[in-house]
Amino acid sequence: MHRQWWVVAAVAALGLWFVISIEPVLMPFFVSMILAYLGDPLADRLEARGLSRRLAVSLVFLLLSLAIVLTLLLVVPILGRQLGQLVESLPAVLNWLQQTVVPHIQALTGMDLSTDIDQMRQAIVDNWKETGTFAATVLAQASRSGLALVAWIGNLALIPVVTFYLLLDWDVLVAKLRGLLPRSWEPAAVRLAGECDEVLSAFLRGQLIVMLCLGVIYAVGLTLLGVRFGLLIGLLAGLASIVPYLGVIVGISVAGVVAFFQFGDWLILLGVAGVFGFGQLVESVVLQPKLLGDKIGLHPVAVIFAVLAGGQLFGFTGVLLALPVAAVLMVVLRYLFEHYKNSTLYDAGRQRGHDEESP
Repeated sequence: MHRQWWVVAAVAALGLWFVISIEPVLMPFFVSMILAYLGDPLADRLEARGLSRRLAVSLVFLLLSLAIVLTLLLVVPILGRQLGQLVESLPAVLNWLQQTVVPHIQALTGMDLSTDIDQMRQAIVDNWKETGTFAATVLAQASRSGLALVAWIGNLALIPVVTFYLLLDWDVLVAKLRGLLPRSWEPAAVRLAGECDEVLSAFLRGQLIVMLCLGVIYAVGLTLLGVRFGLLIGLLAGLASIVPYLGVIVGISVAGVVAFFQFGDWLILLGVAGVFGFGQLVESVVLQPKLLGDKIGLHPVAVIFAVLAGGQLFGFTGVLLALPVAAVLMVVLRYLFEHYKNSTLYDAGRQRGHDEESP
């Protein structure tokens, strides 16, 4: 028995070393796996309606490709333009804050914030001026490193190809992996895999849809109000809603400052509050019950901790992966806790007390 565990540990260590060794080429396959996982349920539904697997996968692949292409062509350029305009206008916004808001804060708290505002404004101006130089340096380096550029383009081109074939054979691959499991492990492994699939699908197909819907509601509402950078602020607030209440706090704060600076009218703040209030109402009444329910099962404090820990350990990638990884870990911990509660170790103290009471 001990020898079997040593073999499993050695194979796991060898697999980890292999993954670390080929890490630079894993990204397109990782992205393809996520896209295939997202598209498989729709392909299964189309297949159940009588379509062949290849035709069903082709339709799903076409829908995914159209969504990505339209996002890149329509949304990304607007976001980039609004982001540049927002950064350019930040020094003027800080000047306005220093002249109108800071005096009231200083009068109430006695804190001197003028120096901090000056430092923030100077830092923004300096970094914005350096952005062009940095971009030119990156482009020049990419041009000189022709092989690296070709490799990057090749990895990008791999994603649709790998996604298509993974989606085509997804059910076959899952069945083969299940067939490789030791027979004694299969019931527990299938149960864990099913629960992990439930929380991952709730996150990837549920939470992301919630974030997208909120981002669209915020962006459309702010744009209809005439708020500058409404699309950018709305979508960023939707993305920030991955952490409970963070999207509302960030969105209403930034949109409120931008709107008041733009219009100079306190009534516009009521409109901004109405947009975010409507978004929260739709989320709590429609989106959360219909798409998520209690499937993810993460406490808001656990969500905040997971996002911060992921960012600290692995940067932006860690932030993106924090919640799905935390949700899977929660499934494993629940399984281990259940086994512990049913173990002789947990019951030993109670059993010993019962034996002592027996005559």
